[in-house]
Amino acid sequence: MIGILALQGNYQAHIKILIGLKIPVKEIRYPDQLIDIDGLIIPGGESTTINDLMKRVGFHDEIKDFSLKKPILGTCAGLIMMSSLIRNDNQLSTLGILDIEVCRNAYGRQADSFIGNVNININEQAFKIKAPFIRAPKIISVGKSIDVIAKCNSDIVVVRSGIHFGLTFHPELSDIAFFHNYIFTKKNELMKENNAA
Repeated sequence: MIGILALQGNYQAHIKILIGLKIPVKEIRYPDQLIDIDGLIIPGGESTTINDLMKRVGFHDEIKDFSLKKPILGTCAGLIMMSSLIRNDNQLSTLGILDIEVCRNAYGRQADSFIGNVNININEQAFKIKAPFIRAPKIISVGKSIDVIAKCNSDIVVVRSGIHFGLTFHPELSDIAFFHNYIFTKKNELMKENNAA
């Protein structure tokens, strides 16, 4: 069972992807629901709003504890929440799951959204996808624990840290199921690989 943080944002599109992959999914609105799931998606949306709603119900510490044992996928605002540092906003209480520094809304406003060519390289597989960047963050720097999985032009757009992944774009809006499938159908393999590292 994979949970999706259903506080704000287009979490329904992620649910559709998981249903298409025949992966059981549950909407998560309270910290005690984390007990019932094997992985978590933190979706895109408005990071300030997501942060405020997480604070209200005490999600921050619970998700940090969850991340010690189970995989998390963050997309757009979800990646911002998983980051260690936000260069242009010191008000957000990030989770520090990914040792990255990000810049919010780095490409401009909604009107500046675009479809980008993403070059993915993972486990000796290299391929390209077209993905939507909507008020997307930019990854400014990465720590030693971070593997760069994909770039768009010269920008890092997908990172991995052990069992956790962060994407600056919205795969769910273009029915890109690769990451959901890779992370959540192979989570046992990811856990073994992470424990062996």
